[in-house]
Amino acid sequence: MPGALYLDGDDVTLRTVEEEDLDFVNETVNIRQVRLGMTMAGPAPMAASEHHFEENISDDESVNLLVCVDDDEPAGMVIMFDIDDRRGSAEIGIWLHPDYHGNGYGTEAAALLVDHAFDQRRLHRVLARVLTTNEASARIWEKLGFTHEGTLRESEFIDGEHVGMRYFGLLEDEWDGLDA
Repeated sequence: MPGALYLDGDDVTLRTVEEEDLDFVNETVNIRQVRLGMTMAGPAPMAASEHHFEENISDDESVNLLVCVDDDEPAGMVIMFDIDDRRGSAEIGIWLHPDYHGNGYGTEAAALLVDHAFDQRRLHRVLARVLTTNEASARIWEKLGFTHEGTLRESEFIDGEHVGMRYFGLLEDEWDGLDA
């Protein structure tokens, strides 16, 4: 049974993550390409995904939504975390199963959550981090109007090499919204 509808776009729907979704989540984060993009050091056993679900996904401290396409078929996740209501800031991240790359689903899912951050949560600033080796992810944030604010050179150790982390930021008054 799918979770509650949270945000609905043209090609994607964002809904709550349910325990029944954990097989998809665990299988996908263990795909090497996805795992490395998330800076995970190694594969995650199902017990780790279950623990993460209990401790993080189902809490009120962050927004964790399943990205769905074609009548609730899971394609990935979009996440808003480190939410600081006093400062009006949060970080947003996204991952998709490789079968769904290149279709605009990531851009639309990210746009829905950015819109939610500014419109519903009344945040002032959102941040996204991207490895310098992940140009496709960087393009998502650039398409949405984020500004590249800087790069921490060789700050991550991924797959046996040091790579940089790019920081992208967007302020509320810079957001053109979903209809732009």
